[in-house]
Amino acid sequence: MPLVLGVLLAASPAIAAEAAPVPGGAISTLPLGTYTCEMPGDASGPAGKPVPDHEFRVVNASSYKVGSVRGSYLFVGDRVTMTGGKLKGLALHRVSEGFLRELRPDGTDGEMRCVRTGRR
Repeated sequence: MPLVLGVLLAASPAIAAEAAPVPGGAISTLPLGTYTCEMPGDASGPAGKPVPDHEFRVVNASSYKVGSVRGSYLFVGDRVTMTGGKLKGLALHRVSEGFLRELRPDGTDGEMRCVRTGRR
């Protein structure tokens, strides 16, 4: 029995290292549904100007579709990064559930916003 206990104690640092938290926060997924993106409008016109090329639909755990083309995304902490598909490279900041803002290269929020407008 002491041998087994010794092996377990020796292995415990390796096990703890494997369970370390992910840098940047927990890995998560977006709620399923359609996300409509727009640029802000102004007082003389509509409140938002649609950006149809960036509209996407989250279809399962970490996949989205733009039209019929499927892509993938990674959601860590409050940052969503499109890692494949038509929107590959697009980075978004999750402000709240169903509300995302485009991230500029310097990490600040951009003007484009994407809002979950439908559950399908």
